[in-house]
Amino acid sequence: MGGHTGLTNFPRRLRSISRETRKTVLNRRRKHNEFLMPYAPTKNTTTSPRLPKWARGGLSSLGCLVPWGGRLCGALLNRFRTPERYEQGLVLVLPGIESESFLNHSVVWGLADGGWQGATELEDWTTSCTLLFLYHLRGGRRNAVQAQRIADRIVAYQDQYPGRPVHLIGHSGGGALTILILEALPAGRQVTSAILLAAAIAPNYPLQTALSKTERGVWNFWSPLDWFFLGAGTLVFGTLDGQLRCSAGMIGFQEPTDLSEAEQLAYRERLHQERYSPQMARTFNLGGHFGCTNRAFVETWIAPLLTQRSDPEIVVDRSAITTPSE
Repeated sequence: MGGHTGLTNFPRRLRSISRETRKTVLNRRRKHNEFLMPYAPTKNTTTSPRLPKWARGGLSSLGCLVPWGGRLCGALLNRFRTPERYEQGLVLVLPGIESESFLNHSVVWGLADGGWQGATELEDWTTSCTLLFLYHLRGGRRNAVQAQRIADRIVAYQDQYPGRPVHLIGHSGGGALTILILEALPAGRQVTSAILLAAAIAPNYPLQTALSKTERGVWNFWSPLDWFFLGAGTLVFGTLDGQLRCSAGMIGFQEPTDLSEAEQLAYRERLHQERYSPQMARTFNLGGHFGCTNRAFVETWIAPLLTQRSDPEIVVDRSAITTPSE
């Protein structure tokens, strides 16, 4: 009789054990999730793990030692190209003549760190062969074709997502190509803004057309300390627009003397020249050719231009910015 009762209660005890097992598993899973919580991205954050800014900036600087390793990590950028992000806007990041690398990956991640919620695409306009860097710099016909292709991409996005902000960010040769892209946009089309980081373009290049194709204007981040690449380099090999001289990324743009009153007004209101300052060294930008792509620098100095907020760590005095002389 006792054995029969034991057999009768066996399924009940089994269910009780199963419930206890499920509770144990759930508790372990909950504790595991709580342990990972500080490192897990929130709903609106894609920077995982979330390291301190100094650590992100330091790792970004180390990436300059092996810049082309970024091609192996291209899949990590897919998280910035979701349908939800495209609904918020689009940023096109144009690499330098080195092609896709950790340098431009740092720009993408820095924008996300700085609160940019829209989509970000890394638009490699080069052949993807780093050995052809001089061809990327001086291949005028090919660069014009690439500029038109990217301009068509902007038009297609604006047709699909009307009214969303569109920004261009170009580094070095990509900064110069950004100007060509603006010029290639059809009449009546504008982007929200364009940001040039150490642009390899002549300082006397006429910007009237490019400025008219932006709503907020063109930001030119330049540094007199970038003498090796944008000084000696473009004196010997030339700028992307074919001039043998120091680039606007080293000495800034110069306002032409034959402008109409409307064009002068556009230069004053839409061309924002940001000279390197020692304050930028706090974000791992030491004034060289690659510092302006550092993840921490982009988060602090570039992302606020897209999100229209003031970073608490810096205050940029726009009134103190002057047009540099040659």
